[in-house]
Amino acid sequence: MQKAQCENTSANTTPDGLQVWGDEEEIVAAAIDYARQRIMRAPDRVAAARPAADLALAAGTAITPWGMGGAAALKLFDQVLAPATRAQNGSTNLAYIPAAPTRAALAFDAVTGAANIFAGTWEAGAGAIHAENEALTWLTRLLGWPGTAAGCFVSGGTLGNLSALITARAAAAASRPRPTDGWKIVCADSAHSSIRSAAQAMDVKVVTAPVDHRGHLTGAAVDTVLDSATGVFAVVATAGTTNAGLVDDLDDIADSCERHQVWLHIDGAYGGAGLAAPSVRHRYSGIERADSFIVDPHKWLFAPYDCCALLYRDPAAARAAHSQSAHYLDAIDRDVHNPADLAFHLSRRARGLPFWFSLAVHGTERYTRAVEQTLTTSRLVTDAIRASGHLRLTIEPELSVILFERPGWGPQDYAAWSTRAAETGAMLCVPTQWNGTTVLRMAFVNPETRADDVIEALSTLR
Repeated sequence: MQKAQCENTSANTTPDGLQVWGDEEEIVAAAIDYARQRIMRAPDRVAAARPAADLALAAGTAITPWGMGGAAALKLFDQVLAPATRAQNGSTNLAYIPAAPTRAALAFDAVTGAANIFAGTWEAGAGAIHAENEALTWLTRLLGWPGTAAGCFVSGGTLGNLSALITARAAAAASRPRPTDGWKIVCADSAHSSIRSAAQAMDVKVVTAPVDHRGHLTGAAVDTVLDSATGVFAVVATAGTTNAGLVDDLDDIADSCERHQVWLHIDGAYGGAGLAAPSVRHRYSGIERADSFIVDPHKWLFAPYDCCALLYRDPAAARAAHSQSAHYLDAIDRDVHNPADLAFHLSRRARGLPFWFSLAVHGTERYTRAVEQTLTTSRLVTDAIRASGHLRLTIEPELSVILFERPGWGPQDYAAWSTRAAETGAMLCVPTQWNGTTVLRMAFVNPETRADDVIEALSTLR
């Protein structure tokens, strides 16, 4: 113990024997203890953002020339800053796409940060990358892809979609000249907003294909566009739209992409987790034919923020598109798996480790049961809405997102109810738009959500 203390002190001193950061042992212990307590306690159902001016006044100035000390900084975070954030893992948080990480994943996120691993290249982070690859392999097996498939973890679906589309354009550019009217992406209006953001960043055009009466992008619609448009280098289909949880007609779209020799990228940021659930696996038929795919474990696979799995059926195209060259990078071994070569990034933390740890701790069968549990809960709530005398389903749910209406209500009524439900802690459920009409939306990704609690909250919509 004495030797360890000596080593710790020498690591925190200058060659002249002066301490750089002071004695940090006490604050490290306090922070670790706080993290343990935070992970184990129930989330605050009424935690919410505060007005900026109010929050600034309450927080005061924390960063000063001489610092405020560890105890004061931790107290500020616990009593002022943390209560001004939404509890994403609350069992009745059904707004947007919440997150319900396992406690094992949350705990190992702290370990990952403590390890301070650079996980961009194999020579720097081999152990962490090996573990991340094991988690990615589980996902590729769910996709039905070959063992040669590979990928990496990026921050979120926006970066995952951008990186995949950069790869798709590079692959197209390697085989044919740039069209005179520019490169194009085909997607539906229901595609995630990040597709248009990616197109803007890449200076390419988006061609929209119409969805059918069910809200699905179809192969026929893609065919019509590809028959007339020039310069299309990628089609983006969605496996679980964010707004309604719908899965496009992937097999038919894959047929169209194959006929026209166009890259197929599938955005499964939210809905890709359903691949682990036998009860809905049939909805993903054709996904095995995609060229690239993303899923966010921080959405429906019980990992903490931020964690998106980006996968390529053949990673060679990604390496050609993303490998960076510089004199100081010349020594990197390009014959091994370097995550920096597979996406639009270089520096990266091993953000896939908490997901890997939780999978290793609990096993994939428990993951299957957890995803199925959320689907069961959403179906029970769907049945209650269907049987209700005062509510109406907007569309039939396909995964774990439910859109529903209170006939006779307008936008202000929905907004007022949503605010009251949030303030009381009964539920976080916000309005959305469907075919130009305001409706309510719930997204189930937490296996601890109880159908009875949700149904009780919905009874106040009278």
